[in-house]
Amino acid sequence: MPGVLGTAVGYEGGHTLNPTYKEVCTDGTGHAEVVQIEFDPAIVSYRQLVEAFFGLHDPTTLNRQGPDFGTQYRSAVFTHSDEQVQIASAVKAELTEAKKFSRPIVTEITPAQTFYRAEEYHQQYLAKRGLSSCKI
Repeated sequence: MPGVLGTAVGYEGGHTLNPTYKEVCTDGTGHAEVVQIEFDPAIVSYRQLVEAFFGLHDPTTLNRQGPDFGTQYRSAVFTHSDEQVQIASAVKAELTEAKKFSRPIVTEITPAQTFYRAEEYHQQYLAKRGLSSCKI
């Protein structure tokens, strides 16, 4: 996406310091698997990123994405400012009002905590396997 300067996958929203993938997969750390996005707001707005997020996954399944399940697969937006909370909440409300999905949106919108970068073998995971996107 134009304006995206960098991405990293990792873990956020839990209670364990420096969690590993193996620990997160036990469903005991409280972390979600996340993508941290660095972007240029002069090129792409935060709202555009949030809209893309809602369009790229199923925000109506609690603790599940595709065949993967557990609290680490919950739908979540971790915000870094009051403005981001307002924008993410507005997009979620607009999608709900427009009945974009047949089931209620369960996406949590919560203040960002510490982002823990995932192990290197998880970075660009699909690209390393010759895939361009996930078929959720």
